[in-house]
Amino acid sequence: MVSRETTAMRWMTDRGICIAAGASTLALYQRLSAAGLPGVRELVPADGMLLVVLEPGRAPPPELEALAADLPGPQVLPVASTRQHRIKVRFAGEDLPEVAARAGLDTDGLIGLMCEQTLRVQFLGFQPGFAYLGGLPPLLHLPRRAKPRTSVPAGSLALAGGYCGIYPAAGPGGWHLLGIAETGLFDPAADPPARLQPGDTVRLVAA
Repeated sequence: MVSRETTAMRWMTDRGICIAAGASTLALYQRLSAAGLPGVRELVPADGMLLVVLEPGRAPPPELEALAADLPGPQVLPVASTRQHRIKVRFAGEDLPEVAARAGLDTDGLIGLMCEQTLRVQFLGFQPGFAYLGGLPPLLHLPRRAKPRTSVPAGSLALAGGYCGIYPAAGPGGWHLLGIAETGLFDPAADPPARLQPGDTVRLVAA
């Protein structure tokens, strides 16, 4: 069992263990999900970290420490293919011209570049159903806006910090807005409620 904290593993609560997996977080999430370890209630990937939530009163399974210790350091573990999504986007966001200029492109070039990428869901957060999509080229790794907006429309396609995302619901946001995507990314009555899940791939299609 996990008997001591290390630089890679530490207790967050009496039931939660945080594993610092870096760029291999998604692959580790898939590995542990497939393993079906006894006593593990939930696996929650985040930015470079994976939270392992145990069932009440359960000790960590012995296999957990071995699987987490097998990370290859800076080498990135391969991610298995899962569901694929094609999402239509009307590229008319307020920040589209500015983002294109910062990338050294015109707006048509930026739209074409976005639609060429195969993006992958790294983790969910911020809003229910909000998927952080990785796989953007380096020239689109932009910092957040200096002044966040108090309200961003539902369905907004935006990027910041190396990620792309689609707002399932209206709310505040500091990302750069590129357009409006089709909605229906979160349904509390569905199973699972979030349409996009970690490991899924996304291709954008200009509407």
